[in-house]
Amino acid sequence: MSKVLEFEKPIIELEKKIAELRKFSEENDVDLSHEIYILVRKAKQMKKQIYDNPSPWNRVNIARFQSRPTTLDYIDLFIEDFIELHGDRYFGDDSAIVGGIGRFEGSAVTIIGHQKGNCTKENLSRNFGMPNPEGYRKALRLMKQAEKFNRPIITFIDTPGAYPGIEAEERGQGEAIALNLMEMSRLKTPIISIVIGEGGSGGALALGVGDKVAMLENSVYSVISPEGLASILWKDASQAEKGANVMKLTAQDLLSMEVIDDIITEPRGGAHKDVDHTADNIRKYISESLPSLMKTNIDELLFKRYEKFRNIGVWQ
Repeated sequence: MSKVLEFEKPIIELEKKIAELRKFSEENDVDLSHEIYILVRKAKQMKKQIYDNPSPWNRVNIARFQSRPTTLDYIDLFIEDFIELHGDRYFGDDSAIVGGIGRFEGSAVTIIGHQKGNCTKENLSRNFGMPNPEGYRKALRLMKQAEKFNRPIITFIDTPGAYPGIEAEERGQGEAIALNLMEMSRLKTPIISIVIGEGGSGGALALGVGDKVAMLENSVYSVISPEGLASILWKDASQAEKGANVMKLTAQDLLSMEVIDDIITEPRGGAHKDVDHTADNIRKYISESLPSLMKTNIDELLFKRYEKFRNIGVWQ
């Protein structure tokens, strides 16, 4: 499985060249320090340009990267005694959404999230993280169960969008998403939603109506994919990079527009560079956010949740 993004390859090649020059210099007793210094300086400049302020399109590629940690990766790292629950009690189970109960720092929680694969075979079994209606109905079943037992809900968002197939539409894809939006808006238990990769359209929003909504630093959240926007505006999906640059889909953009509440930092280069560190940052965010939500009166919690989403896009 590749650990290198496309835009990182020039840096990798340059570092390889630096290593070769150092080896040649040592083996042949030739002073190449000046040449090596120039290349090292160039590599540092390239890293600074690419990693310290990634372009929107580069963030899209980081968010989509196959090596990026998934919902189950994070569950394994900081949720104890996790028990996965299956099925929507209407049609079947959907492996593109995982959910269940576990313990977070000793307290019972319900965890639900989109699940992609870490290889082609697993992606096929997970439908590339694109849920069918039964996935959203399973999620809602678990949310209602959490409400009944007064368990807080943590959702992880990572999907290109809801599956657009004919069968999904026949089973009520739009209705399933709409019902989740309505029910989440009035669930009588705290909800924390975190975008960990791609947040694609209604397929993402169906798990995103939270009291606290955060994004990982290199995740994206948008009403349509850059390729979709490019196809509509310019009739050319290959203009996706141009589309990403105008869509305001990065965590930084969405925080400035008050669509989300917080940004969770990642290691330099993306979450896949240090999964443990990223998981620890997510854990800390949940740990800091959950106690105050649990202490809030439920009527006040619902009122604030309602106001939060009603005010999105309302500019003073």
